Amino acid sequence: MIPRQEMLDLAADFGLASNVIEKDYALGWLLAGFGQHPDTRDSWLFKGGTCLKKCFFETYRFSEDLDFTLLEHKHLDEAYLGKLFQEVADWVYEQTGLVMPPETRKVDVYTNPRGGKSAEGRIGYRGPLGRVGDAPRIKLDLTDDERVVLDPDRRQVRHPYSDCPADGIVVTTYSFEEVFAEKVRALAERLRPRDLYDVVDLYRRRELEPDRTAILSTLQQKCEFKAIPVPTLQLIRESPLVGELRAAWEQMLAHQLPELPPFDSFWSELPEVFAWLFEQKPRVELPVMRVKEEEEPVDISWRPPAMATSWRSFGVSAPLEVIRFAAENRLCVELDYRDGSGRRSSRTVEPYTLWRTREGNLLFYVVKVDTGELRAYRADRITGARATRRSFIPRFVIEPTDDGPPVVAPTIEGQSMGRPRIAKPFTIHNRPTRPLSSSKGPTHVFRCTVCGKTFRRSSYDGSLNPHKGKNGWPCPGRIGAFVKTVH
Repeated sequence: MIPRQEMLDLAADFGLASNVIEKDYALGWLLAGFGQHPDTRDSWLFKGGTCLKKCFFETYRFSEDLDFTLLEHKHLDEAYLGKLFQEVADWVYEQTGLVMPPETRKVDVYTNPRGGKSAEGRIGYRGPLGRVGDAPRIKLDLTDDERVVLDPDRRQVRHPYSDCPADGIVVTTYSFEEVFAEKVRALAERLRPRDLYDVVDLYRRRELEPDRTAILSTLQQKCEFKAIPVPTLQLIRESPLVGELRAAWEQMLAHQLPELPPFDSFWSELPEVFAWLFEQKPRVELPVMRVKEEEEPVDISWRPPAMATSWRSFGVSAPLEVIRFAAENRLCVELDYRDGSGRRSSRTVEPYTLWRTREGNLLFYVVKVDTGELRAYRADRITGARATRRSFIPRFVIEPTDDGPPVVAPTIEGQSMGRPRIAKPFTIHNRPTRPLSSSKGPTHVFRCTVCGKTFRRSSYDGSLNPHKGKNGWPCPGRIGAFVKTVH
């Protein structure tokens, strides 16, 4: 188990309460357990908001529940699930020392509104913070009567902690298009704040280049299966739940975000999402913020990590994740800065993109709100950053996309990254664990998040073998960031 101080440092880096980070840590290891278990690794399909955050990209919304669709009907049994939770808890403890006490585990199998069976599970944990009193719990929502339309994926789980297994954490998930369709259906059906946040956030994220035809077809089939109308913008706008949606925005989301974006900034973007999905209306293309090479010679081979990162491991103490969170959520930032002569000042800016110069300095490019001036601020001279609730309409692309420079995290010569933990496989039932199955057909490209080298895989497995970086030094990177799939 990671030390308490690491948990506190990460909470400061991400601008979140330490108990939220601790739950995210426990979620990661619980997913590792289900991803390793021979009964669940191929038949439990991970989905929902937590799946988006942990397996696709950093949505900057720390979700709390684990949602699965079960392909094995016999798994929806209280006795079986109780035994399974015990085995997974034992395995997690063996790997990490993270305790999941038996008295905190609960399973309730019930008849859902569709007449099928579902289950709600609770698993408590005693994490690095060492809190006393009632153990915090993770909720699991399990169902076996969902229609799975698209082929599932095998994806790496984002686990930004020092005890991440050397070969990573891998789970079986819904495809991105299927998760997107589920979120649109859920938004229309229950109109909850997290669904509105996720649908708009998914639309804003262009790096996965989703197939909207597949999203729409999947949405139509899921609505037909549940005997509900395909959602329309008018249907959502006229829902009697809109008032409750607005009223519950802060209560249900504020604790999951460093700063909560205004409700209207997401609600007002919904028509654009529906026009893109249902009317095939093209997105508004924004210009890419261009760097003047003669003024700031940048390293065009570098891009920031795609997922939220503790920049302490990169030798940077500036609160860069707070700024990146604000950029992705279209929020202005109050920036404290000390220039080269030592003078201190504060200013409100629209954050856009992070670059590295050829000399190794990290630069954050912003637009000053009061003057509209484009400026670059060195990360090592940023002394403070606070996301505000003042939203902005982007003038440029937020962060370079996959069409831009490749993702390469900076290497720090002489710094030991430590040796990642090697997770031991499940050996219950006297059955050896099976390796990830390789598939013929598409080639998946992954990029080492430390040195930037790319690796091609026939299966969706981003774990990396020991290799040398572009500078010729041994690279400590063991997990690759997904780049694209080549058919």
